Amino acid sequence: MPPAVPPIELQPIGHLRTPYTRMEDTPIQTSRNPDEPGRLVVDERYTAALDGLEGFDHAHLICFLDQAWEADGRGTRPFTGDRLRPVPFLLQHTGQRVGVFATRAPVRPNYLALSLVRVVAVRGNEVDFTGVDLLDGTPVLDIKPFAPHLDVPGYTRESGWLAHIRSGWYSQPDAATNPLVSPGPDGLRGMGLDPGPPPRPPTGRSAPRP
Repeated sequence: MPPAVPPIELQPIGHLRTPYTRMEDTPIQTSRNPDEPGRLVVDERYTAALDGLEGFDHAHLICFLDQAWEADGRGTRPFTGDRLRPVPFLLQHTGQRVGVFATRAPVRPNYLALSLVRVVAVRGNEVDFTGVDLLDGTPVLDIKPFAPHLDVPGYTRESGWLAHIRSGWYSQPDAATNPLVSPGPDGLRGMGLDPGPPPRPPTGRSAPRP
């Protein structure tokens, strides 16, 4: 088995401003509340990181569900038994249980949320969007742009209305036609990462060929 990973500490990049202050009143998915406006306020030190986001119609917000975490004992309750198989909101009338990783239930081991919102405008360190399914003040951990040719399985240019969703710089010919599959050492260096030394060639006798 791989070695145990030590606890990971994450710092929010910003927070949300929405009309909702109670979990029970908050829409369960952005698709069920697509037109309500909200705002993402990013820490000013990350303002430059928003450059280019306005070229996308949609983006994923990766958030920490802090109020669910608070209400659930701040993560002290073990995930065992029925907590591993909650009853999703949409199945409450049947009582059917489903594995938590097959749901978008807010009570989950790391209390993370993934919300797909429509980007309306980017102004300084603020992003106006529509499609609210999160509480006011929810900490945001990251933003990732939505691009149909990356995020929709089986997407083609003939995929109807999906082909008209703006995908920012991903739509530029030099990016859209790039056949790159993995970054390689140079790609990692371009991101400011040290790829480390090349792997050592295997030693000893090679296994006999069948």
